[in-house]
Amino acid sequence: MADSTVSPPVAVRAERFGVLRRLFGAPLGAIAAIVVMAFALAAIAAPWLAPYDPNAIAPVNRMQGPSGAHWLGTDQLGRDLLSRIIHGTRTALYVAFAGTGGALAVGMAMGMAAGLGGKVLDSVLVLFNDSIKALPLVLFALALVTIYGASMVTLISVIAVSMAPGYFRVVRNQVMVLNNADFIVAAQSMGASRLRLAVTHMLPNLIGPILVLIAMDIPAVIGIESGLSFLGQGIQPPQSSWGNMLAEGYTYVRQAPHIAVAAGLPIVVSTIAFTFLGEALRDALDPRSGGRS
Repeated sequence: MADSTVSPPVAVRAERFGVLRRLFGAPLGAIAAIVVMAFALAAIAAPWLAPYDPNAIAPVNRMQGPSGAHWLGTDQLGRDLLSRIIHGTRTALYVAFAGTGGALAVGMAMGMAAGLGGKVLDSVLVLFNDSIKALPLVLFALALVTIYGASMVTLISVIAVSMAPGYFRVVRNQVMVLNNADFIVAAQSMGASRLRLAVTHMLPNLIGPILVLIAMDIPAVIGIESGLSFLGQGIQPPQSSWGNMLAEGYTYVRQAPHIAVAAGLPIVVSTIAFTFLGEALRDALDPRSGGRS
């Protein structure tokens, strides 16, 4: 009796340790995880890590190159680029996690309903999500921005709505497969409600694919946020954003090319790091991968 109460938590801990071991055992996975954690740390500790106020204007220091006082130089208003990039990291990750979180919540709810509901509900939800997926993202985003105005809330809403169909598809397909699993059939025969089936029995089996999808979607969201901010339809100045910093750097690329380089580098590095992390996480969660990255 004691063994049956102790062994499940031990098995769960062993499995989690095995996933982490496979993730950090792959060189690309370990490097990507470290880079992602560095970005997360910079976002959390931005007020303490930034050497200057990111919005402090100092015309006397405008468009200076990298130096001991300003490691990445200054922009056209004399603001410290390193401080603005650090605070821009907080903006980028906040939008990324809020957008993917909203997409996950909406997509998972619809996917569970489609998988556990009847054929009519499933057909309606599939048609609705396919229609949303077919909308051109940029045009859809620009339309909403025109109606509601450029703001962080509008940007997060655009991302959540446009990416929800991806999570819907994954959750729906997994639920369809799990519907025929022995433990689901046994729970149904014991009178388990659909809500209990979804939360207690199916949700734990969806965590792996969802984590991989989130890791793969975050670089796409960072690209969307940066692109819309670059066009002036995303995060608005003076709030720090890699996209609007890149737009400012593009304007002054001949006089001060270091502005565009400093703004573009974190976009490239974060995109690559999250992409490699998603691939490594997929291999680590797949027992057939053998820990390959």
